Amino acid sequence: MPVESGSSAAARHTKQKRKSHSLSIRRSNSTDQEQRTVTGMQRDMLDGQDSKLPLSLRSNLLDLFGQIEREFENLYIENLELRREIDTLNERLVSEGQTIDGGELSKGALKAKASHSTSQLSQKLMTTYKASTSKIVSSFKATTSRAVCQILREYVGHRDGIWDLAVTRNSPVVLGTASADHSAALWSIETGKCLLRYAGHAGSVNSIKFHPTEQMALTASGDQTAHIWRYMVQLPVIPPLADISALCDDELDFSDREDGDGDGEGPCSEVPTIRVATTTLKSHQGVVIAADWLVGGKQVVTASWDRAANLYEVETSELVHTLTGHDQELTHCCTHPSQRLVVTSSRDTTFRLWDFRDPSIHSVNVFQGHTDTVTSAVFTVGDNVVSGSDDRTVKVWDLKNMRSPIATIRTDSAVNRISVSANQRIIALPHDNRQVRLFDMTGVRLARLPRSNRQGHRRMVCCSVWNEENASCNLFTCGFDRQAIGWNINIPALLQEK
Repeated sequence: MPVESGSSAAARHTKQKRKSHSLSIRRSNSTDQEQRTVTGMQRDMLDGQDSKLPLSLRSNLLDLFGQIEREFENLYIENLELRREIDTLNERLVSEGQTIDGGELSKGALKAKASHSTSQLSQKLMTTYKASTSKIVSSFKATTSRAVCQILREYVGHRDGIWDLAVTRNSPVVLGTASADHSAALWSIETGKCLLRYAGHAGSVNSIKFHPTEQMALTASGDQTAHIWRYMVQLPVIPPLADISALCDDELDFSDREDGDGDGEGPCSEVPTIRVATTTLKSHQGVVIAADWLVGGKQVVTASWDRAANLYEVETSELVHTLTGHDQELTHCCTHPSQRLVVTSSRDTTFRLWDFRDPSIHSVNVFQGHTDTVTSAVFTVGDNVVSGSDDRTVKVWDLKNMRSPIATIRTDSAVNRISVSANQRIIALPHDNRQVRLFDMTGVRLARLPRSNRQGHRRMVCCSVWNEENASCNLFTCGFDRQAIGWNINIPALLQEK
């Protein structure tokens, strides 16, 4: 039997491959046309079928299953081509009489090659299947989440992005926002009306926190200072509850305005304005990125880009301690709700726990659980610290044993200023990609807040804060789209869904 030369075999192999590829293209084009025809017929039959599912959901399911079918069909065709290549390779090796280790080419070697190709194909099939099914699962999650997570109200009036927000702990209960437009504002939670504006800073207002018992606010700013100022507001009469769906349909899109548009205009410019602080704290040499009240409200702590945190006496404005040790700029600071503990986070990938419970000893512990900037670290009511980072992870720590996290949440986007609900211990994660996700303390995902072209944040979400004292509007978020949003989270339904 004549032996085919290597060059002629290669030419025949190339010709077969080209012919196979052409056949595959024609088959794919034909299949796409048939699939579109079948899908159209299926859509036409939807109206005649008896189902409790909404038409839009059924249509969405058809699209998803159609994508899965097309994906498997493409993989099937690819599998056939791989089998042809394996057969061609077998024929070529046998015809050229190649040997392995001095002997005839064994069927075992060929079988190993085929097994390797088959395992790669199986892995690809499994990956594709998981990706397709995950789309379906996430579709169902988004649908069910809308039933328990709804937008209740929007707070619009700032002329630049909103970096932080807070809710008062005493009456009158109002929402506070800190904005890059050099101002802070107080809002009626129930009506969304701007009640008061603070314009005493010369730079971006990066943080706002309310005194635990008095009508005082603490703001941190890019002008290298922190201000304490008193406020008096009168809540407006609450109108009848409007239809939430109508509110979402009629809302205006403020994200299309340029950053300089509306300067001097808007709801916040027409309300009473405070321009002078009661107390000014001036010891930092850089941007003051965050500030918070220690338990009792007699001292405050500030965090700055000068790599230090400062502890002040409120009554005298005296600098009590300078907390140094971070290698890079600080990003956030938080105080424990019932103990004299402070946690600071930094761009140096660490967060530090400062203990002021013993007046004679001020201990510090350093925690290195992240690989990128730690954007925030917050205490829970219990003995836990929750830290979020630009490395796309959130970690839950036990104060009694901080050697390793007790839970790790992995996300698909950088995490900004997080918050944990006091009663149900639910973590709200605002992301750079405009999403807001809810998790429990064990790292189980509970829901994703709905977001579309007509509702939700349209740019980076900067901060979240829980307000469980208000049964209806119990979560607030803010972002660089210049608005804060009040959400109604049906927590019992959310936990039941879990």
